[in-house]
Formats: sequence, C-alpha cells, structure tokens
Amino acid sequence: MAVPAEIKAAVKKAPAPKKLASWAQDQQKVSLGQNILSHKVLLRPLISEKSTIGASLNKYVFEVSRGSNKVEIKKAIADIYGVKPLSVNIINEDSHQARFGRHMGKTKKIKKAIVTLKKGQTIKLYEGI
Repeated sequence: MAVPAEIKAAVKKAPAPKKLASWAQDQQKVSLGQNILSHKVLLRPLISEKSTIGASLNKYVFEVSRGSNKVEIKKAIADIYGVKPLSVNIINEDSHQARFGRHMGKTKKIKKAIVTLKKGQTIKLYEGI
C-alpha cells in the first residue's frame, strides 16, 4: 500500500524541534531534587578581603547550613558549580555579644566551609563586582 502524496508533503514540512539555549540545556541536566538540596546546604559565598586572597590560591569560602557535613558540601559544590573539590575544611564560628541600642544581644552562629579546588579550576563569584 502506497503512502499518499499529501502525507509525504506534511511529513517533509514538519518543523524540526527547536534547540534550547545553552543555559536551558544546563538547567535540564540538573535534577530538581539535587538542586534544591544543594541550595539548602550552600547558603551564600562569603566575600571578604581574606577570602579574595584565598581565591587566588584556589580556596573559596562559603557560609553553609549548620547541619551540613563535608560530604554534603562537596556534593553541593559539584552540583551547583560543576567542579569537583579536592578538600573541604569547616569552621564553626560562635556567636558574640553585641549591643543593640541599650539592649545586649548575640550575633548568630555561622558555619563556614573553605573549599579547595584543583589547580586550573575556578568558581566565578566576582563577575559582577
């Protein structure tokens, strides 16, 4: 049984699937569950004079959630930034007494992670600064 010419013409005229932009393709590669968990582990990069000097030595400083460990931090860095860290060092910073007007209070406790990368790998944190 032959295929009618009308159907052949319709098949030839069918548009090719559109290619997504490169950033959209990257977003599709990352699964949603891992991405949300990673952003709960890594709260924000800490940018200071000392951490900027460390960045030249392939060491980046992040504020991380208080319940996270080195393995979770390593996975989160690999998931978000696409680089595999060599090592992760953790600093638990205690709260300090502070004055808020006439009242005494405390600053919040934070947990920092110093992430060391291989030579030649970088994380782009300072682009817009």
